[in-house]
Amino acid sequence: MIDTLKDIPLFSDLDNDELTELKKVTVTKTFPKNTILFSEGDPSDSFYVIRSGKVNVGINDEEGREVILSILGPGEYFGEMALMDGEPRSAFVMTKEMVRLLIISKKDFKLLLSSDNEILLKLLKGLQKRLREANKKIESLALMDVYGRVARLLTQLAGGSGEEETTIQDKLTHQEIANMVGASREMVSRVLKELTIEGYISIEKKRITIHKKLPYEW
Repeated sequence: MIDTLKDIPLFSDLDNDELTELKKVTVTKTFPKNTILFSEGDPSDSFYVIRSGKVNVGINDEEGREVILSILGPGEYFGEMALMDGEPRSAFVMTKEMVRLLIISKKDFKLLLSSDNEILLKLLKGLQKRLREANKKIESLALMDVYGRVARLLTQLAGGSGEEETTIQDKLTHQEIANMVGASREMVSRVLKELTIEGYISIEKKRITIHKKLPYEW
């Protein structure tokens, strides 16, 4: 478990002794597919690290529609702000498939921090990095049109620069993509159709293959 914690960016600056102390307050739980781990507005009481499986992180817009902000997988984490401010959850998280999670309660974590200020300082560095990444995502969503948002999302999900042919491993429906970019399913379907016609992508059994760098404008 220490190796898993060490691989988490938030904990990467901790030494082995500090990771050992962190391990003492960490529990492991498994949840089935389509389990709501928490909803928007729920009290914040725990931090989660994904050991296996995937989860959807999203919000509900003003019309009650789900907007998926991201899909998180092994080694990624969520709920970290609960460890610091205790404010209500700002998004919902639902399991996309069966997941195994490492969970740290706010109560146990506060006890750990109170005994070692050095851990607190190191964690603040990790949180700052996470905040910068979130700000960049918000800026890109605000400035880019739907074509750009879809292209950026597909490139990110493929885990590459978009310069080489890559297949996205997740099977995605048009509605899931629409939720993630904050657009209608019809508009996303149109974008994917045009990208296919122009040879940028191909889709087989809901798996998208990117053949060349996607355009961020149309």
